[in-house]
Amino acid sequence: MIQALADGILTGAIIALGAIGVTFTLEIMRFANFAHSELLTWGAYIALIIVTFAGPGTPTGPLSFGWQLLAAALIAAVLTGLAAWAVDTLVFRRLRRRGALPLTMVFAAFGAALVMRHLIVLVFGHESRYYTRELQIAVELLPGVRVLPDQIFILGLALAAMITLHAFLAWSRTGIAMRAMAESPALAQVCGIEVDAVVRLTWIISGALAAFAGVFTGLTPQLHPEIGFNLLLSLFAAAILGGTGSLAGAVTGGFLVGLAENLSLLVISPGYKGAMPFLLLLAILILRPQGLFGARS
Repeated sequence: MIQALADGILTGAIIALGAIGVTFTLEIMRFANFAHSELLTWGAYIALIIVTFAGPGTPTGPLSFGWQLLAAALIAAVLTGLAAWAVDTLVFRRLRRRGALPLTMVFAAFGAALVMRHLIVLVFGHESRYYTRELQIAVELLPGVRVLPDQIFILGLALAAMITLHAFLAWSRTGIAMRAMAESPALAQVCGIEVDAVVRLTWIISGALAAFAGVFTGLTPQLHPEIGFNLLLSLFAAAILGGTGSLAGAVTGGFLVGLAENLSLLVISPGYKGAMPFLLLLAILILRPQGLFGARS
């Protein structure tokens, strides 16, 4: 039981990072970007390219990697954020300017996701890959709770990224502008907020967080072209569970989804683990459609 709780928290931290980007696009861009999951995959594979040339570095302490992988993750976050902005420029912005309906944007997102996923398959194939093949010894945090040092490190980094983003949105002028856009794009524009700049930053931040989530997922234990697609339902379940437009909601939803997936293994077969995000999503839509942190409309 305690081990399942620990595993759920570790999984939830990664889901929460990806769910924040989903929340941003749902609230600011006003459509469900199903291509967001592929940004996780792109970020993970961009880091893999860098690590392949530079090497994962000498393992630091009990970790299975060195500072080179962290540098690769940072570079991948920047490049994936720019890639997300490029997708918006090439696809979504054109549709917005033509007054496309949200459903049209959703279909466009599906198309973009398919293109992005198959580009990865075209270049890297379907086989699994690894950032490092260093073996790790699990440490016992509490009686009956064993985790890998990499997982503890990933949890710390994920929490640090969430706290930094919260501070940015709460206290910076740009963050306040993004929150204003989420409330009312028309009113924000009347108040002098540069809408295009906020949209651009939204995509860049969403892509960067997706890249971190992809790298963290690929590090424990391996990379494959479907890592983003496999997390798609979990990301949207977390975003909707917490309440769209709420950073705290996305983070809370991510941890709840991670806990639900891992606790379910105590009573059901692992083959049904993937159904838990769907059940949570169905329950929240029936019982509280606005989410845990959302306001009733």
